[in-house]
Amino acid sequence: MSGKGGGGRGGPGGRVAVVASESGSVVASGSGAESVAVSTGDGGSISGLYITDIPPELLARVPAEQRGPGLGRDAVRLLVSQGSTQVSLHAFRELPHLLRAGDVLVVNTSATLASAVDARLGGEDLVVHFSTRGDDGRWAVELRTPAGRGTTRPHPGGPAGAAVELPGGRRLVLEEPLAAGADRLWWARPSPAPYAVAELLREHGRPIRYAYTERDQPLSAYQTVFAVPAADGSGSAEMPSAGRPFTAELVARLVSRGVQFAPLTLHTGVASQEAHEPPYPERYAVPAATAALVNAARAGGGRVIAVGTTAVRALESAADARGVVRAAGGWTDLVVTPERGVRVVDGLLTGLHEPEASHLLMLEAVAGRAAVRLGYAQALARLCLWHEFGDVHLLLRDDNRHGTHC
Repeated sequence: MSGKGGGGRGGPGGRVAVVASESGSVVASGSGAESVAVSTGDGGSISGLYITDIPPELLARVPAEQRGPGLGRDAVRLLVSQGSTQVSLHAFRELPHLLRAGDVLVVNTSATLASAVDARLGGEDLVVHFSTRGDDGRWAVELRTPAGRGTTRPHPGGPAGAAVELPGGRRLVLEEPLAAGADRLWWARPSPAPYAVAELLREHGRPIRYAYTERDQPLSAYQTVFAVPAADGSGSAEMPSAGRPFTAELVARLVSRGVQFAPLTLHTGVASQEAHEPPYPERYAVPAATAALVNAARAGGGRVIAVGTTAVRALESAADARGVVRAAGGWTDLVVTPERGVRVVDGLLTGLHEPEASHLLMLEAVAGRAAVRLGYAQALARLCLWHEFGDVHLLLRDDNRHGTHC
């Protein structure tokens, strides 16, 4: 959506309190308030808990800094859900004034890889998305069919034994599906003799791109200010995008107000853009210093706010039943749901997710179903932008809601 700045229609600083009426509508009140019906007339709708479709004009097609002169990464809007009845809209640059001294922001330092590589299989042009490096040297990969203008569409995986041809005489031999009964991701072994996939990606890869984006972007557009390249070439197939709006200046302002940063790493795999599958196991590491910082903040009354669903998954994987975090690493298959709940985090800063995305269950676990429903109704009504280049949503736990920590 080139030309629509981070402020968008409705203004970056407009504040709206939202409550549910007896009729089921969502009613906004406050300065510049407006009434918002659950069913909208601009192409989007709310059905039950979440929106059922996203109007095309609300898809963020280019990064914020490309929408107008003088704009930076932080030129996006910030929707804040406080408990189950309050939603407000701000400029993202206002974040330091919305947090307080003693709060901890947990950030993912995984660097984004150029994970898409052109390939051929049986005479057919394909694109390989490199998702996850296994402990045995294999890679979980997704095969995609070129769809024109730099985008792709799903392609069946397999068959076992098929050799995918890659640039420079390299190959990938498909061995088995990543999960039984699933055909999207396959374990594949580099051939001949294990070559450095990291080198292949540096030489021939490009960032994974989806059809809603307007054009290809350099890899730098998909790196966050927190990204730290790994010595072994590991990284994320897709950007941990909740951290994208942060700039060095904003980080400095947050630190000056007493907000602390706690780094961890979780290397994200390839999302199921079409199928909305639950997340697969991913590699993570929570260092001892981060565990100590988070535990001290919780003991002192500070809030632990995860920047991104990846940070939630990693941090909750390192916590015991009492919410005490310890240094941990390896693989996590944790799926955070309302039934499981969260044991550590008090808030989540995240992007706006697809209507059927499994991550929405994590949002419910953190903030409660009512808060998520009201937040998404307001995101649609105030024309917030979706996806990795879009606006962001801060969900803060309702202290009066029981069952959030377990």
